[in-house]
Amino acid sequence: MNTENTSARSCPIGRSLAVFGDAWSMLILRDAHAGLTRFDQFRKNLGIVPTMLTRRLAALTEEGLLEKHRYSDSSREEYVLTEAGRDLLPVLFTLGEWGRRHRCEGELVRIVDAETGIDVRPVVIDEVTGAQIGTRPLRVLNP
Repeated sequence: MNTENTSARSCPIGRSLAVFGDAWSMLILRDAHAGLTRFDQFRKNLGIVPTMLTRRLAALTEEGLLEKHRYSDSSREEYVLTEAGRDLLPVLFTLGEWGRRHRCEGELVRIVDAETGIDVRPVVIDEVTGAQIGTRPLRVLNP
């Protein structure tokens, strides 16, 4: 992605996609939210080749979405979500809800509230107005 053009520099969506705009990165972050932390766990769950996984983990670490920590008494490292990485959970769930609505062929995993067992159906609400995003006209103002 060319982040040098004016649109990408001033657009928060463009800036965000420059950080984690590929499918592997988003799936790694999904798995990290599900509790995976180790290289082999990510590789096995995703079926990703090791070289690709190494590059993606390095990029996510460099961008501040994951941190590397040594685990146990081993020289091996695990990858733990940072605050920025944890802040992506609503984005991932919202993206998943879009997929459920528009790409829902076959059996899909469910996301449920851990206490109630009720399916989670995320929506994005404007904190100021309380309106659901997508239900009212919006304008994008350039700086």
